[in-house]
Amino acid sequence: MLIGDVARRSGVSARMLRHYDALGLVRPTGRSHAGYREYSSQDIQRIFHIESLRSLGLSLREVRRALEDPSFTPAELVADLIRQTRERIAAETELLTRLRRIDAVEPTGWEDVFQIVALLQALGSKSAGRRQSAALSAADEVPLPVEALVEAALSETDPNVAGALRWALAQSGEEALALLAEGLGSPAAEVRARAVQSIAEMTGDGATTLLREALANPDLVVRRHAALALGTRGVADAVPTLIDMVVEGTNDVDAADALSALASRPASAKRIATKLVDRLADRVEPPARRRLTQALADIPGPTASQALADLTHDEDRAVALTATYILGVRDAR
Repeated sequence: MLIGDVARRSGVSARMLRHYDALGLVRPTGRSHAGYREYSSQDIQRIFHIESLRSLGLSLREVRRALEDPSFTPAELVADLIRQTRERIAAETELLTRLRRIDAVEPTGWEDVFQIVALLQALGSKSAGRRQSAALSAADEVPLPVEALVEAALSETDPNVAGALRWALAQSGEEALALLAEGLGSPAAEVRARAVQSIAEMTGDGATTLLREALANPDLVVRRHAALALGTRGVADAVPTLIDMVVEGTNDVDAADALSALASRPASAKRIATKLVDRLADRVEPPARRRLTQALADIPGPTASQALADLTHDEDRAVALTATYILGVRDAR
């Protein structure tokens, strides 16, 4: 079969077939009377073998070795190709992410692009100072892409940088909320905690809605962070979790402060005081009873005052003394 026919049937150009010939990869078995290359069926089969190997990403040098070196095993070759392909995919994915983030900011000129690239590089720096500086620059004329800020906030371990990133996200509006909501469902506990902390520092109905939903999160840490944030926003749904925190002694002072903020209205004060008294009636450990008594201190209204008066006669002397002291302070007010 002449070279033109082989090219049409194999899909390999005549130019490439001549290249294979020059490299010694496929030499035509014979020549026609006119001196043209003639390929046998074995030659054509070898061409297909070459193209199959090239489709896997092999260079022509590797193709030759695979076809001619018996010691070059498929297992060795395929394992190496998998490694190379993964590295290439990772590099291309990183590039695609960077391009998408630049596009999301809608740069108006190359100077904007240069600034965004510099900030993204700083955000990924090993230096905590550079990362913090990049986060604090996010509210400038050319802001950091929200996706990059969220990714950084969910992975940051330095507390100062993390605070700067949460501040930057709070300035970005509600655009980050959907991404942070995904963080709440992360399999990594530390990522879930960072996500709810970031949401807690954001304002608006969207953030409050997410925090309400977080009260039902299977992760206890997420529920506690959400309850503290909702307490300062006046959301009564947080009360049961806040009281649990007082009982358990986890951020109990912050939880008591949040309960006090929620008790600003008389009706709310009565409900919260009643729930605290109900927990005191449960069989909780003495330290928990003392914390519940202390939590009643900043709950206004007659329900809390009556509960404290009753506690002045408590069989636990520490509880009785605490209640007596609190009542004295309340009377002095």
